[in-house]
Amino acid sequence: MSRLNFKLEKEAMGSKARAGSFTTLHGEVQTPVFMPVGTQATVKGQTVETLKATGARVLLANTYHLLLRPGPEVFKKFGGIHRFMNWDGPVLTDSGGFQIFSLPGERAMNEEGARFKSYVDGTHYMLSPESSVAMQRAIGSDINMVLDQCIPSTAPYEQAEAAMHLTHRWAVRSLAARGDGPQAMFGIVQGACHHDLRKQSAAYLTQLPFDGLAIGGLAVGETHAERYEFTGFVTDFLPKTLPRYLMGVGTPIDILEAVHRGVDMFDCIIPSQLAQRGTVFSSHGKLRMTRACYKFDEAPLDAKCDCHTCKTFSRAYLHHLVKADEMLGWYLLATHNMAFYHRLMREIRAAILGGTFVEYYERQQPELARSDDDNPSVPQKRQKPATLPKLGDYDIVKSAEGFASIRQISSGEVMHSVNRPSDEAERVYVQQSGLAQRFLRRAPVAGAEQAAEELVIWDVGLGAASNAMAALHCFEKVLAEVGVEGVRTLRVVSFEIDLDPLKLAAKHAAFFPHLRHGAPYALLENGRWSHGSGTFEWELHHGDFLEKLAATPVPDVIFYDPFSAKTDSALWVPEVFARVRAHCGEKAAELFTYSSATAVRVALLSAGFYVGDGVSTGPRAATTVASTVGWARAEGLGAMGPKLLGEEWLTRWRRSDAKFPASLAVEARAEFERRIEGHPQFGRA
Repeated sequence: MSRLNFKLEKEAMGSKARAGSFTTLHGEVQTPVFMPVGTQATVKGQTVETLKATGARVLLANTYHLLLRPGPEVFKKFGGIHRFMNWDGPVLTDSGGFQIFSLPGERAMNEEGARFKSYVDGTHYMLSPESSVAMQRAIGSDINMVLDQCIPSTAPYEQAEAAMHLTHRWAVRSLAARGDGPQAMFGIVQGACHHDLRKQSAAYLTQLPFDGLAIGGLAVGETHAERYEFTGFVTDFLPKTLPRYLMGVGTPIDILEAVHRGVDMFDCIIPSQLAQRGTVFSSHGKLRMTRACYKFDEAPLDAKCDCHTCKTFSRAYLHHLVKADEMLGWYLLATHNMAFYHRLMREIRAAILGGTFVEYYERQQPELARSDDDNPSVPQKRQKPATLPKLGDYDIVKSAEGFASIRQISSGEVMHSVNRPSDEAERVYVQQSGLAQRFLRRAPVAGAEQAAEELVIWDVGLGAASNAMAALHCFEKVLAEVGVEGVRTLRVVSFEIDLDPLKLAAKHAAFFPHLRHGAPYALLENGRWSHGSGTFEWELHHGDFLEKLAATPVPDVIFYDPFSAKTDSALWVPEVFARVRAHCGEKAAELFTYSSATAVRVALLSAGFYVGDGVSTGPRAATTVASTVGWARAEGLGAMGPKLLGEEWLTRWRRSDAKFPASLAVEARAEFERRIEGHPQFGRA
């Protein structure tokens, strides 16, 4: 059992962001959490009192540096780092692997460990997994890190593979050295920027009894885009029952992006390092206090901050301290930066718990990337209207409410033109189909037989993957709650003839929060993606829907979401729904679609579906739900019996301009009309 007793409190909808908590030997920690770096048992430019005042809960110290000075004997004398530095909160100790990486000319690596020369007195040391753990035991940290071999994230495959295997062997030795000790220990996933190595490393380490898992080997050479990609990729393969730590990251925007990808813990020297250079993060943007524009500025550093620095001193005074190279300036700016980071973590956690993280994320992305708004360093020119990206016949458009959608340029049709894509997917397809209950291994209806092992979802009209990703996020939430043993295996089959909308959205995922996950990128690259649990398969059938459906497993649920009849008219006719109905056979299946058009409903009825009103969404008074067997015979289906179309609808249909399909011959209309009027759901069979 984990020594930290990690509890996952909530996952954000439309994101992998998580709020949780764990308990250390020195108290509880709420996540997401930022850990100030106290390399040498002190956070540079800070006191224990100011750290607590700014909101710090966990500090990070470094085994390598503390081994060299003051040494293990001092910590043994004081009973550990807490009494030594007068800090009563939790402490995490890095193992020294990154420092070894940083001294390529001063160390020699082998299977035993790393031999290096002390920068303090020239003494030679051997840092092995065992000696690293022994030093961390002397320090008395609450969380130990295993010794790992850190290499550049851009390292070639063979080098990355060798370092990964060495890290794995050292991880086993580190656990053995820790034994039954009370300190928690994290393993470190390595593999540089190679997907299969990262997946292999995560799979290996999750089989070992670690109390948490870290993502190492990032922020050491890769681009921001690569860091975000591999962070999200790795978390797909980490258990939800353990805390996740992204080592050495980062700036506020880096942290926001990593939380969105499922990370819980962070550390970085940036808050104090930038303060030493006269730079701070603020609600006005990133400010450089060395600039002359602050010389006479009486305003507080950040009008929205209540830290000691902002409540007490003017920008002019802080500018003076920085220019005079006074230590007080470093201290005051670092105090503010620490307060800024911890406030960011509190806001993120509150947004996750409050169910508003995606909105918070979209709002904060541009905010955290801003420079000085009060005194821009470059005179601002009149901005030209922004041109949003496009690919082929598609471009990205922004709604008046601020969310992005994909538009087909030739037709002017917009995917999800009224509602936020993730909101519509959740309401129309996930909630209305009762998807969370369907995922459970046992049927929710009392006395019902055990649910079939595999649940099949057809996603007709993949588009920008809003519906499929909503299903995946729902599945991951259920999986976190009930575990692998409690869920059915799930197969999602997405049909799409034109992949440009997804390619465009995936390339610009900043506009599309639901795509900040490794799954859609793997789907585009390989045509399929598998969840790390082995219980979720997503496959792409690229091409004409009618040509592909015959070779596809019979669905339980159909998300029917092609473009409208104006653009994809061929997919909304009775002949297509008849093919779908025939393929389902006797299986109880439900179809959900955003359209409530009379032509669509009559096409479904003519194909033999039972048809009812679905939920309203945005300005639409209703959507449409259809069943192969009718809800009276389909006990336990997700919709649990919508309001079936009845006499009132028939009366409107008889007067409708869309009474008959456009392709229907005049001589066939009488028979078509009898088929609709005589449908069993109208009680005239």
